[in-house]
Order: sequence, then C-alpha cells, then structure tokens
Amino acid sequence: MADIETKLSRRFGLIVVGDEILSGRRSDKHLSKMIELLNERGLSLSWARYVSDDPDQIVQCLKETFASGDVVFSTGGIGATPDDHTRVSAAKALGLEIELHPEAKALIANRIIAMAEGDPAKADLSIAENQHRFKMGEFPVGCEIIPNPYNQIPGFRIQEHHFFPGFPVMAAPMMAWCLDHHYSQLFHQDNWLEKSFIVPEGIESRLTPLMEEIEHRFEGVKVFSLPSVGDPVRGGVYARRHIELGVKGCADTVQPAWEALRQGTQALNYEIHEPIKH
Repeated sequence: MADIETKLSRRFGLIVVGDEILSGRRSDKHLSKMIELLNERGLSLSWARYVSDDPDQIVQCLKETFASGDVVFSTGGIGATPDDHTRVSAAKALGLEIELHPEAKALIANRIIAMAEGDPAKADLSIAENQHRFKMGEFPVGCEIIPNPYNQIPGFRIQEHHFFPGFPVMAAPMMAWCLDHHYSQLFHQDNWLEKSFIVPEGIESRLTPLMEEIEHRFEGVKVFSLPSVGDPVRGGVYARRHIELGVKGCADTVQPAWEALRQGTQALNYEIHEPIKH
C-alpha cells in the first residue's frame, strides 16, 4: 500500500531556463506542451518555474528541486555557448564534476561527420570548432543520456531530473520519451474526473463556506473557483460576470461532491448553467 501511495503522490515540475523568455523576446511553449503530454498519460503538472541564464539562480533552483523528490523536466541552457549554464549548474547543485559522456561523444561525433557531407576538413574531429561541439556532451558524472530524435545531440537525466534543449521541436519528443520510458507505471492510475458549472453573478466570498464544506465532507476532492468579469466574445452566459465552480478528484468521489455543490449553490438562490465545451 505504501508503494502505491508513493506512486500516486509523485509530483511533476517544469523549469524553463532562458533570459529570452523572461524578457519577452520569445514566448514559452514548453509549459503548455508539458501539461498536454502529462494529461495524455493521466498525470498533471504540479508546478513550473522560470529562471534566467544566471548560474547562481540555476544552481539555487536545482538544489531546491533535487531535494524535493519531485520528477523535474528542465528546458534550456544545455548548449555550448557562453550563456548556457544548466549543465554545469546541475553538477554544482549535486556537488559533482562534469565529464564528456561516452555515449554523447559518439552521438556528437556522428552528427559532425553527417553534417560535413563528405568534406574531410569539416569532419576532422580534432579541429577547434568540432572540439567545442563536444562540450554539449559534458554532463554531471553518473548521468544517463536522453536521445534527441531531431539532431541526435542528447540531453541528460540524473536523480529524476531531465534536461532538454530550449528548442520546443527538440524538447517535446524528448519529454514524451522520458515519460514513456521511465514513468509508464504511473500512467492513468487514478480514475480522475473534473466537473464544473457556471454561476452567473456568483460572489466568491458568499460561496466560500460551501466550498470548504464540500472539501471537508468529501475526502480527496478539491473544489475550484474560476471567476471572470465577463467575456463578450464568447457571449451567452459567459458575457456576464460569472464564476466557474467545480470539483476534481477520483471519479467515484467527484460525482456526489459535484451534486452536493450544485445543490448548495442553488440553495443560495444562484442560477446554474452547464459549461459550454470548447
């Protein structure tokens, strides 16, 4: 039983590293993709953090997440340019050295030769340019590599932290691979259900005691409230100020909790409307 409870309580987190995200020069696409990949497998994202290309910040962040016991996916900062600090920072956070991983070295060498397209000068692994490329395979001692189907330059995995490039086209399939190869035993363990309804002109302060009562009565259920000032574009009931009120958790418990929440809301003389599916 303890082992099952441990599996069910595993939390997944995401770290996005990069000044370009924080400055707005690029929009983050990793968060939405991570949520999508997890949800497809019956899992959910517990937290996300955005960190600048600052070694001290990255080290501090990783020290905290390594200590958390969470499963963590990190994107960005594993290249070989001066602003790529994640590889070294991961090693520092664990008190480890970095070294050229033998499998990564072979993959990078193959990539160099393939890109040379038969030009022996470009394929010479001893030239400075190619030697610099091998830095992309320098990882904390004891890690495993993560295959990169896009260009074969791998990421790495250590202590349930998984490090990917900042490019979504590379990171997304690598995230999926890690989930499928290392966490498939966690997929779809819960018969998870989320149900909600719309409360036009709902007032959260008035509904809060009811929400607290439902969580107290139905163990393991979470009640959520999503207020809106109104959305004229969507129209209908959504055009008015409203609250989307609902419950989520194990399906067996959600259904009676949802019905109790509806009854309690109606008892407060509120209208109730079914949500419109997107």
